[in-house]
Amino acid sequence: MRTTLDLPEDLLAEAMKASHSDTKTAVIVLALQELVRKSQVAGIKKYKGRVELDIDLDHLRKRR
Repeated sequence: MRTTLDLPEDLLAEAMKASHSDTKTAVIVLALQELVRKSQVAGIKKYKGRVELDIDLDHLRKRR
């Protein structure tokens, strides 16, 4: 999808450098993916301490 954006050049350049992205499109897609991922993680965190799991971590670690 084509979209016209007015972005601060210095911020975009810094983001491209930090992400090692070669194109403006790549850095924007990466930023959007990261925003969605962080939102999903925040949604999962609200269940912390509310879900009982019967998992033996020592057993799982020895399986590798």
